[in-house]
Amino acid sequence: MVSGRKIRVLVVDDSALVRHVLTETLSAEPDLEVVGSAADPYAARDLILELQPDVLTLDIEMPRMDGLTFLRKLMRYRPMPVLVISSLAQSSCAAALTALEEGAVEALGKPAGPYSVGDLRRTLADKVRAAAASRVRVPRGKVEKAVPVAAAAPLLLRDNVVVAIGASTGGTEAIRLILEKLPANFPPTVITQHIPSGFSKPFADRLNDLCRMEVKQAEDGDELRTGRALLAPGGLHMLLRRNGAGYRVAVKNGPRVCYQRPSVDVLFSSVAAEAGRSSVGVILTGMGSDGANGMLEMHQKGASTIAQDEESCVVFGMPREAIRKGAAGQVLPLDQIASAMVRLVSVHEREAVSRY
Repeated sequence: MVSGRKIRVLVVDDSALVRHVLTETLSAEPDLEVVGSAADPYAARDLILELQPDVLTLDIEMPRMDGLTFLRKLMRYRPMPVLVISSLAQSSCAAALTALEEGAVEALGKPAGPYSVGDLRRTLADKVRAAAASRVRVPRGKVEKAVPVAAAAPLLLRDNVVVAIGASTGGTEAIRLILEKLPANFPPTVITQHIPSGFSKPFADRLNDLCRMEVKQAEDGDELRTGRALLAPGGLHMLLRRNGAGYRVAVKNGPRVCYQRPSVDVLFSSVAAEAGRSSVGVILTGMGSDGANGMLEMHQKGASTIAQDEESCVVFGMPREAIRKGAAGQVLPLDQIASAMVRLVSVHEREAVSRY
């Protein structure tokens, strides 16, 4: 609840069927209240002023004004938590990722009908709660390409070091901001972001276009190598597996862990088991506790670990739990994490840590 009352939600979608499904799903939750629905942004604008909702669910493809244009106007004049619910068509996935850059808190796949809500029915209410608890970000606008972080001394990398990153709500932008700063020869990196299955490949492709490292959606058996980051596919777990002197990833189905698939705990636990002290773990913004236990395992095996601080998180849940368990070796604002990662994978930094 928001300050002891129900979370007020406004549903915006041009499909009457989708509006019905979303309203029915959210209204079944005792702490949520759908205060209204709108078929287009013009009607939504009037209802926002009248009803003062806490969270908006927003379609991307709508008549009269598209969802992205409306989102930009909304974030400029009346910033509020927005949950994008979009179709899984390629163009819609790309637009949903742009919406996250423009300030939306989360993106979900749209249900195809009342009997195919699937995962959305299980996760929608939690996503709305996370949105209501989130910090509304000011859109970043147009920025110059990030300058890669330089180490304090020439970057000499440790052999077989692996970096693992986990995130949820607000994580797509946090991951982008970190990866954009990393040099092309950064150690192999594995990433689990809670994201719908249709959105993970477009997200990886977008990062690949923006970053100096190669970024791709992981496939079962993919090899880890310097300058490559592998993103867990939406709907599947990703695990690290030793392969001779190096590593590969296993991508597989399986039970949800902390209500998630992919799960950060699953990734971090596998990194702890396979790489131990030759690893760095980073936990970023997100609701819930996924990743906290896995990061603790990494920390106990001698890995270096970083948690994002509360002030820079969209939602502080996952980092807070990792910190509470004593799993975080450092707690840093988002804009300092890339520099810390570079220092930790550099020979001179790790040798100094070991001597200490």
